[in-house]
Amino acid sequence: MLKPRHSYEEALRSFSWHIPGNYNIGVDAIDKHTLPGADANRTALITELENGEVGRYSFADLKRLSNCLANAMQGLGVQQGDRVAILLPQSLETALAHIATYKLGAIAVPLFTLFGEDALLYRLSDSAARLVVTDVANLDKVMNLKSELPRLETLLVLGSQNKAGAVDFWAAMMSASDQFTPMATKADDPALIIYTSGTTGSPKGALHAHRTLLGHLPGVEFPQDFFPKYGDLFWTPADWAWIGGLLDVLLPAWHHGVPVLAHRARKFDPEFAMHLMAKHGVRNVFLPPTALKLMRQAGNFTAKPRLRSIGSGGETLGEELQDWGRATFGVTINEFYGQTECNLVVGNCASVMEVRKGSMGRAIPGHTVEIVDDEGIPVPIGQSGNIAVLKGDPVMFLEYWHNPDATTAKFANDWLLTGDTGRRDIDGYFWFEGRADDVITSGAYRIGPGEIEDCLLRHEAVAMAAVIGVPDPVRTESIKAFVVLKPGQAPKGEQAETDLMHSIRNHVKTRMAQYAYPREIEFVSELPMTATGKIKRKDLREIEQAKRQDKG
Repeated sequence: MLKPRHSYEEALRSFSWHIPGNYNIGVDAIDKHTLPGADANRTALITELENGEVGRYSFADLKRLSNCLANAMQGLGVQQGDRVAILLPQSLETALAHIATYKLGAIAVPLFTLFGEDALLYRLSDSAARLVVTDVANLDKVMNLKSELPRLETLLVLGSQNKAGAVDFWAAMMSASDQFTPMATKADDPALIIYTSGTTGSPKGALHAHRTLLGHLPGVEFPQDFFPKYGDLFWTPADWAWIGGLLDVLLPAWHHGVPVLAHRARKFDPEFAMHLMAKHGVRNVFLPPTALKLMRQAGNFTAKPRLRSIGSGGETLGEELQDWGRATFGVTINEFYGQTECNLVVGNCASVMEVRKGSMGRAIPGHTVEIVDDEGIPVPIGQSGNIAVLKGDPVMFLEYWHNPDATTAKFANDWLLTGDTGRRDIDGYFWFEGRADDVITSGAYRIGPGEIEDCLLRHEAVAMAAVIGVPDPVRTESIKAFVVLKPGQAPKGEQAETDLMHSIRNHVKTRMAQYAYPREIEFVSELPMTATGKIKRKDLREIEQAKRQDKG
């Protein structure tokens, strides 16, 4: 734990890692709070459903229920090392599925409910998931894929409707014993696979060890103004299927015995978000920049939460958004930086250091971050290079799941290369400059163009496609697709072109994800290619930038 200090330098000097040999996320997050001397009846989770119904669950409740679920899953054949896919929104059941999976020594594979069938098929197949935990709203998507997933044995479903291969979640859980002995996992044993988008090919599964929760702690404590403090309560609109929701909020809060609010609307509503935080007394929040931009656009609010700390990350906030945040909430938004493979390594803490406009902050205590060249050699202060993190960091992933070549390529000498470029000033502040790859940052999501392009090519009218990010005032970037049509598919007339664009967008929406479809489509006769046939997305970005400049 990062102790409160009076300066950044003091916090840096006083911090040291304590990673035990044996460690289990489920035990640390929940079970330890029920040991003799602890207050097992403290509130751990508050849920608010879409109909407004509120539920409250103590650490004792979560231990008992997760024990039941672990026994039920074990009875369905789940063993240590098996992959358990969790396709659910923020909810009690999502939390229980994670805790039970970790206690079993199995490996959780969180999946976003907005994923379409193509996106789900790849992740379920690549991870060879043995069991899927989901709900009726997402059941058909998985059932449609089951014949292509030979390793998938069981679907544990909230309200199974008696479909073949589907087991009722609550019925199975409540018929199981509430006594369970968690697996004695090592800190370096695998616990979690989170799929991350890349520029080429399919998404890669970042495999994390149980120690990743401990590795995340200083990166949560620092930008949340030395979290926890008395009366803290944490919430984020970010889905728990992503590392930002799961390991920036839910599990670190529970490590510290702090309650978490669970509610994720189908669409982010700024007014409702303010009402929700005020209603439940939220004090700490992770708000992605897109959420902050939408809140700023919404203007005045009828509800006013009393927040103690706000963390934000995923893209640069900018001076205007920072100023709005101070005026609206009365606190400085502490920006932080990380990625799925190595999260929360740079950040700000306004109570002990200057927050420099445009900077991501300084290396969070416990992490060694540098700017290096392509060979992994640190460059002089002020010089641009690769943002990199020293090997051996507890928050760092173990490997890309079954992808040793990609794992090797992620490192240069003793440094993990984030794939982003930046510079560091003489005071240790890091300044983001750009992505060394083609990943698109849209809203809270990092989207790999390769997966979208593959999906576009499966449309009956598309011969070739390339995807880039283009400026968007709310999302930072939105997706634009350049499409070469098959012979005879060119639309005749304006309405036909509009209909074809709608068809292509809907094709991606339903197969990939609601957030991953191209909002802009341009039909072109050819795409810029290298001599070896690779799409030159850099050229497309330059062409697009020139066009937008010409338009003013």
